[in-house]
Amino acid sequence: MTTASGTFAPRPGAAPLPRMIRAQAALETRMLLRNGEQLLLTVIIPTLLLVLFSAVRIIDTGAGRSVDFLTPGVLGLAVMSTAFTGQAIATGFERRYGVLKRLAASPLPRWGLMTAKTCAVLVTEVLQVVLLTVVALALGWSPQGAASLSGVASVVLLLLLGTAAFSGLGLLMAGTLKAEATLAAANLVFLLLLVGGGVIVPLAKFPAAAQQVLQFLPISALSDGLREVLQHGAGVPWADLGILAAWAVLGLGAAAKFFRWE
Repeated sequence: MTTASGTFAPRPGAAPLPRMIRAQAALETRMLLRNGEQLLLTVIIPTLLLVLFSAVRIIDTGAGRSVDFLTPGVLGLAVMSTAFTGQAIATGFERRYGVLKRLAASPLPRWGLMTAKTCAVLVTEVLQVVLLTVVALALGWSPQGAASLSGVASVVLLLLLGTAAFSGLGLLMAGTLKAEATLAAANLVFLLLLVGGGVIVPLAKFPAAAQQVLQFLPISALSDGLREVLQHGAGVPWADLGILAAWAVLGLGAAAKFFRWE
C-alpha cells in the first residue's frame, strides 16, 4: 500500500481465502512428494505390482492379457494408497505433533485446510494415473472404454468418488486413533484390501459367501467399476458408483462428526 507521500505503509490482514487454500495445497503437495515413505506407498509399490504381475503370470486373471485385468485394479490401488493410507498416516502424525491445532488457529479455516489436503491428494493422483497409464501402455495395455466420452466420464467419476470415500475413511481414522495406531491400522488395511479387494486377485477366486461381502468394499467397487469400463468397454457402472457414493457419504460424514483436532 502506497501513501500520498510515496512511502509504503503496512496493510495487515489475512490473504484472500482462495490464495490461502492454494498456498496450503501447494505446501501439502510438496511435503507429500518429498516424503520417501509416501512415494514408496503411492508410486513405487503400485508400479512394481503392475509390472511384476503383468510380466509374470503368477495369478490366473482369467481370459485375456494380465495387464488388461491388472491396470484398472492398480489404478484403484493408487487412489487408495494416496487418499486413504498416505493421508491417514500424515494427518495422524500432524495431529499428534500439534500441527493441526496450530493451523486451526490460523486465518485459514478448518474446512479450508481440509480442502487444501484434498487438492494435494488430487494432484498426486493425477501424477499416479499418468505414470501408471504410461507403464501399462508400454506393457501392451489396450483400454476399451477410453475412446468414448461416456467411458472417460465414468472413469473420472469413479476416481473422484473413490477419492472421496477413501479420504473420508482416512480422515476418520487419523482423527480418532493415536498416530501409532493409525500407522499400523492404515498399513494393515492397505495390505488386506490389496489381497481381498479384487486388485490383483479376482473376486471370483474367493468362496461365494466371501464374494457377497467383498464386493461391497470401496476398493472392490472402484476396481470392478474401472475394470468394467476399461477392460470390457461396458457402460456406466451404476452399481459400483452407488457403493462408492455410499462409502463417501458415510466416511466424510463420520469424519466431520468425530474428527478431533488435538
